[in-house]
Amino acid sequence: MIRLHHVSLLVADTQRAIDFYCGILGLAVDDSRPDLGFPGAWLNVGDRQVHLLELPNPDPVDDRPAHGGRDRHTAFLIDDFTAVRTRLDQAGLSYTLSRSGRQALFCRDPDGNAVELIGA
Repeated sequence: MIRLHHVSLLVADTQRAIDFYCGILGLAVDDSRPDLGFPGAWLNVGDRQVHLLELPNPDPVDDRPAHGGRDRHTAFLIDDFTAVRTRLDQAGLSYTLSRSGRQALFCRDPDGNAVELIGA
């Protein structure tokens, strides 16, 4: 069997990314991350993880599609769609609703990585 273990995202500022992924989305930092020689964090998503890597980003951040569904993105199932949407609104973070008609939205983290949030 093959299954997903983690997704790695490049970030410019680990703490700023933690503030988004933990403070807005509700993920938790996994303190077992060893010293890898560069800043970053491991975040738990159920029994999977998101690895934040504070390394130079070789990809352009400018001119990405306004709708994250038309870009590379990481999708999360969330228990309380309304609560997360409220936290995005309170933080002044923009998003677009899924064009599929389902309870889902697309936003970007502070580094321009597209994130899809799907109501479970």
